[in-house]
Order: sequence, then C-alpha cells, then structure tokens
Amino acid sequence: MNVTSSPSLQDRVALVTGGGTGIGLAIAQCMIDAGAKVCISGRRTEVIEKAVAQLGPSAHGVVGDVNSPEGRAEMIRGAQEQFGQPITLLVNNAGHQHKQEATQVSDEDFDTMLSTHIKAGFALSRDLAPGMIEAGGGSILFLASMASFMGVPHIVGYTTAKTAVLGLVRSLTADWSSQGIRVNAIAPGWISTPMTDEAFAKSPERRGKVLSRTPMGKMGTPQDIGHAAVFLCSDQAGFITGQCLCVDGGASIGF
Repeated sequence: MNVTSSPSLQDRVALVTGGGTGIGLAIAQCMIDAGAKVCISGRRTEVIEKAVAQLGPSAHGVVGDVNSPEGRAEMIRGAQEQFGQPITLLVNNAGHQHKQEATQVSDEDFDTMLSTHIKAGFALSRDLAPGMIEAGGGSILFLASMASFMGVPHIVGYTTAKTAVLGLVRSLTADWSSQGIRVNAIAPGWISTPMTDEAFAKSPERRGKVLSRTPMGKMGTPQDIGHAAVFLCSDQAGFITGQCLCVDGGASIGF
C-alpha cells in the first residue's frame, strides 16, 4: 500500500470564485500549496490584484461577476489560456448575505441570493463539466453553510439558497459521477475572518452564543476550510461524492 503524507493536487488547474478574500483566498492558497495552479475571480480589481500578488506565480486573477454569462465565460477562458490546461477543479465559493427581517425582503433581493449561490454555481459547473469529462474527470465543490441545516433569523434568502446547494450537489452527483466528476460541498461553521471578527467585536453576546453552541468552544480559521477543500478535490477522496462535509467544530450536531 502506498501512503502519501498529504493530499496532492499537483499540476491541476482550479477555478475558485470569490477567491480574493476570506475563505476563498484560503482555499486558493491551500490548493496552490498542494501543487495546483489556481485562477481566482471576483468583482473588485484591486482585491483580485492584491490576492494574486500574495498567492504568487501559480495564481491568476480574473475580474468578473459570476451572475454574468460573459463574466463566467471570461473566468473559464482566462484560466485555460493562462495555464494551458483544462479546468478540472471548481470551487463555487462566491456569495454574500442579505440580513433583513423576512417581511422586508424584496423579490429582487431574494432573486439575487438564488442567482449568486445557485444559478451561477450551476452554470459554471455545467459549462466546465464537458471539459472535465474529456480530461478524464474532475471535482466540483460548493460552499454550503450552517444555514443549510438550521434556521437562522433574518437571512431567509441566504438560508434558502444554501439549503438548495445540498439538493444541487445530490442532483449533479447523480448525473455526473459515472463520468468521473465528483461533486461535494463544505459547510463552514463560524470562521474567524476580518468581517466576522468586526461583527463580533460589536456584539460580544452574539459571539458568546456562537461559542456556546460550538462543542470545540472556538472559531475556525479560513485555512480549516482550505485544507478540507484540498482533501475533497484530491485522489485521496476518490470515493467521496454527493456529500456535505461540515467543518464546524461540532456546531451542526445541534445540541
């Protein structure tokens, strides 16, 4: 039996949407550390340029909106032209929250949540799947959430979209697994990022509530999600598909 010390993504090409900051940036860095060449995308030029400089020569950046067909096409074209290989790893990470009481949420706000988290991720997966099949297989990851499993107040659109992610993962698994494409999700728990740290600094009671329902009693790091992404995309997870891995310190057990 050959046992490797760590999962490898050597010489594979990945596209990570929303890869300029936070969890997306950590996933990109961990994939590069595992040997991949990574294209990150996002809507803000300065953020993408800064992230690419941080990630180094194995990174490429494309500025574009996942909700735009033209933006998605440019992400695919840019990655494949930069690295001269098909994209065989896709991380559908781009997303955002809209916090508002449900009776105040507009149709437009609700539609935007579904478009960003579901429609855009499906469209990129659909457009990349033929190339993955031709290349002999690939791996697609979606970012789910604790909101995929539990009711959280004032984020009805986000909760609906992140719950739908799990159905999309199951459906694409049924369609593509026999053709060599594995489809999985990661559900992060409460992760320490500049945005969450700032929010908790303004609301210590909320931080206390989060930690009280997390059995490990601490926040996770973006790198925790990055390492899980590398594993799920690697050959060491070759018999894992259609699953959602909760990386949450135990929060989803719902005690």
